[in-house]
Amino acid sequence: MPEIVINVARYGFLVLLWIFVFTVVGVIRRDLFVGARSSRLVAAPRGVGVTTGGRPAKVKRGRAAHHLFVTEGALAGTRLSLGEAQITIGRAEDSTLVITDDYASARHARLVPRAGQWFVEDLGSTNGTYLDRAKVTAPTPVPLGVPIRIGRTSLELRP
Repeated sequence: MPEIVINVARYGFLVLLWIFVFTVVGVIRRDLFVGARSSRLVAAPRGVGVTTGGRPAKVKRGRAAHHLFVTEGALAGTRLSLGEAQITIGRAEDSTLVITDDYASARHARLVPRAGQWFVEDLGSTNGTYLDRAKVTAPTPVPLGVPIRIGRTSLELRP
């Protein structure tokens, strides 16, 4: 083989190797930055109140949802009061509910009020959003007390 072909292959391989190294370093840096933040809530939009506390009692079906409870995960016991604003869930700083779950995407899911009912939408997450045991593929109405699972975090709508 001509020497020029071998040299081009060597330099091409080195370029690809360095691109891979910089990509890996960028991913690790981003994960460390997200992991350095504690599991917390960020400023919620108007109409959404946030409190923490113990788990409330089981709910009765057929009533309107006024609260979003985190039942499992790092934020277990957290309660968000629901208003007119949508709730975004994920690891991104600008999410309404910031969860530092390894299986959650930066912008994982969204809860949207429509005609007096809440709908959950997956925002193209890697690991998916589940309503009870069914994977959410389109905007889906969320009944009271049915768990929404995002990675290791579970959420429920309650009155």
